[in-house]
Amino acid sequence: MTAPTGVDDYMATLPERSRAALETLRATIRAAAPEATEAISYAMPAFRSHGRVLVYYAAFKGHCSLFPASGAVIAAYVEELKGYHTSRGTIQFPLGQPLPTALVESIVRARLEENAARSRR
Repeated sequence: MTAPTGVDDYMATLPERSRAALETLRATIRAAAPEATEAISYAMPAFRSHGRVLVYYAAFKGHCSLFPASGAVIAAYVEELKGYHTSRGTIQFPLGQPLPTALVESIVRARLEENAARSRR
């Protein structure tokens, strides 16, 4: 399989259930960071801001994942993320369950603040 060249290209390869969940995640990220630009990085959709990756996201067989590109952000949201599988770099949202949009928006805003602070250094 060849790597996708754009986000719409990536989305077109997904089964309907995964695509619908990922489109919701994509729209939620875009709502929280309207100035961010979309890209493909590491063969996954991503949003960039302040010259850096803001978040990555991807679809898998039974879940969609948000990769905040920040262990500090995941650690800061440990209480809010109870009930979701997390690791040092990913948050998994099961397919078939509503996406916690307010939580995703809050995580994205936290990443925006991190990126902005790094760009000011």
